[in-house]
Amino acid sequence: MTLFRLYLAVAWVTLTGYTLLVGTEHGWHLLPVFFADIAEMSWPGQFNVDFMTFLGLSGIWVAWRQRFSTAGIFLGLVAFFGGMMFLGAYLLLLSFRPGADIRSILLGSRHSERQTQEIPSTAIRQVEPTHRE
Repeated sequence: MTLFRLYLAVAWVTLTGYTLLVGTEHGWHLLPVFFADIAEMSWPGQFNVDFMTFLGLSGIWVAWRQRFSTAGIFLGLVAFFGGMMFLGAYLLLLSFRPGADIRSILLGSRHSERQTQEIPSTAIRQVEPTHRE
């Protein structure tokens, strides 16, 4: 979990710094540039479409994790528009919850439900293989 947290922290700080430098140098009008590249049918446009599908997946996952509640849908939209700057902070915060592991981070409250539905390994009868002579 330590390496995961370190990655998230470094990625968030790096991306935030880079975004501030680009925004300061080129302005904060990202969307016209983003969609103009897509309209040109060029490699930067292809990358933007690919990236946008990842943003969509991120937003859907965040909303799903929050059970598509009102807050979940709101956070999903923030994930879509905020990208890694949101998702990095979100995952980092989740990783510090008491008892957090990767399963609980990915599944949210579904994690505890799944635990109660699983059959304990001690309840499964062990069958010895039969040997033929």
